[in-house]
This record gives sequence, structure tokens and C-alpha cells, in this order.
Amino acid sequence: MTQVELEIQDIAFGGKGVGRVEGKAVFIPFTIEGEQVRARLVREKKNFAEADLTDVLVASPHRVTPECPYFGRCGGCSYQHIVYAHQLEIKTRQVEAALRRLGKIQNPPMRPIIPSAKPYGYRNRITVHADEGVVGYFRRDVHRLIEVEHCPIAAREVNAALTELRSRQPRDGHFTLRAHGGPRIFAQTNDDVAAALAQLVAEMLPPRRELLLDAYCGAGFFAKRLLAHFDRIIGIEWDRFAIAAAQQDATAAETYLSGDVELHLGRLLRENESARTSVIVDPPATGLPAGTRQALLAHPPHSLVYVSCNPATLARDLDELQQAFTIISVTPLDMFPQTAEIECVAHLQNAEMIPNSPTDSGVERRSGS
Repeated sequence: MTQVELEIQDIAFGGKGVGRVEGKAVFIPFTIEGEQVRARLVREKKNFAEADLTDVLVASPHRVTPECPYFGRCGGCSYQHIVYAHQLEIKTRQVEAALRRLGKIQNPPMRPIIPSAKPYGYRNRITVHADEGVVGYFRRDVHRLIEVEHCPIAAREVNAALTELRSRQPRDGHFTLRAHGGPRIFAQTNDDVAAALAQLVAEMLPPRRELLLDAYCGAGFFAKRLLAHFDRIIGIEWDRFAIAAAQQDATAAETYLSGDVELHLGRLLRENESARTSVIVDPPATGLPAGTRQALLAHPPHSLVYVSCNPATLARDLDELQQAFTIISVTPLDMFPQTAEIECVAHLQNAEMIPNSPTDSGVERRSGS
């Protein structure tokens, strides 16, 4: 395999460093911008190549020793070699770049990233796999298990459950280990950042309004925390088990609907167009379906809060939503320290309700977009 020496110029989404050899981009994991490295090319395409790091010739001042003995072999973490403060800088830069490039926003209204109180030991659940006596995670780039005795990013209770699972030599399969009890439905994996997320969303929404539509609501993570803000809340979620959990302690002000989120949201926006409606959307990584974006544009609510786990699809959707909304702010949150994952919250308001929108907010679109 060909060996190359190059300088890392940036960190791409997914966590790999990017350098160039004869004009071609080369992606190398476990590197930091500014470093001089030697790497072995493992895959070459027409416009880019991938390589494995062999030596760090000039190290970044942001480089630290990983806390996990499996780091580099395990497929979970990407950033344990980077001091935590610089991880936050990288993620902020990546969100802003996506908004500029994909969202066509010249001056993204960025707010400071919200860090995790615990850079390690924060995960309240993990999923491990068992196969022929091996219990652990899949290796990086290979569908083969690596034995894991202790996961440094998992909470103490989760690691205790992992120890217990390993002691009883489980059957082959997948096992989700949790720090908390409760129904087996989606929940945020970082309790501290989840609390900060809920507070941030509450601050973005106006007080005492008539209606909140909470799309992709899960078991009511936002809805149940915002009851004091609205006369009525309607949550929408495709997962009927999550809806059943939300309904268990629902008040008279709460309604939860299971089924096609796109169809329910479109209908409710039409039926409540005259109301002072606010909307929260928290879609999967694929972002908002085209029909949902069109429904929001056809019947724009007063306020829209977009919670995203994928800055690229967030930026794509914001590009279209700017036809009817002004972007007030975008806030990254570090829900997943040591990994390349990024959570974001975008706050939008109906452009017709903001004088001289959008330039008063400092957000400018590129000409021709």
C-alpha cells in the first residue's frame, strides 16, 4: 500500500481528518487539523482517497491520550484523541459550515455550543452484541466484534449491567443495557444535555399560547415539559409504543396521535391556521420529509423549533424553510462527547410576523438561492 505524508487541514463530518495529496482529498481517522502525519492509502476513488494513520510526525497541541483501551479499534468513538474543549470547537465549526454550504446562509446565527457536563460516563444506555462467547461492540470498518469489559463513555450503572451480562455468558444476540428503568422506547442518551435541551426549547417558545404541535414527539419528552406554556398540546409519533407511554399520564390538555407524522401534521396545520400555533419537529437523521416541509411552508406556524441530530439534513431543510421563516438562532449541543455526532436546535419564526425579515436578524441568503 502507498505511504503518504501530508498536513491535516480540516475535520470532516464523521470525524476523519482531511488532507490533500496532488490535489486529491485524503481522509484519515484519528487526526487533528494542523498535524503532519504519515498514512497508508487503503482505498482510492476518482476524487478522494481513504488512508489509515501510521505515524503522527508533528502532533497538535490538542492531542491527548484516549481513556479507552479499545479506542481506534472499536467503531463507537472518533474523538478521544482530542481534548474536549477542541472537540466542541470542531463540532461548532462543522455546524456552521453545513449551514453556509447546504443551507445557503451567509451569516448563520450561531449560539455557543452547549457542552456535556460529563465528557465521559454520560451514556445512560448502550447496545452490545454477543457472538460465540464474545460480548462487545463491532470493530471499526469491520463487521466483527471486539470484546469490551468496560465502556468509558457509559454511566456507572450501565457498566455494572455490562459486567453482569458478561458473567452469565449470554446467548448470541443484541442487548440494550440501561441506567434507568421504564418503557423500551427512544430516549435521549445523555441526561444532563437532555435537560439543557428541554430548557433551551422552552426558552425559544412564546409563553401562554393556544396550541403546540409536537411532531416526532416520542413519549412526550418536550410536550410534558411545556404544559404550562400552552392551552393545548398535540403530540404526533409513528411509534405506537411511545404514544402509549405518553398517554399513560396525559392531562386533559394533552392529545397524542400515532401514525404517519407527515399526514397528521399537515392536517393539523391546516385546521389550526388561525390559531397562535407553535411547532416542534424532532425528526430522525434523514430530516423532514418533503411533504412536511411543504406543509410548514403552506401553513407556517408562529414559531418553529427544529431539533436535529444531523446538521447536514438540518441545513438542507432550513434552506427550503427560509421561504416562510426567519432563522433566529442555531444552537449545537454536545449530546455525544468523544463521538462525531452533533445535536442542534434551530429556532425559526414566521417571517410575516417579523418586520423587515430576514435581514433584521442578521441572516442573509446568497443571491440566486
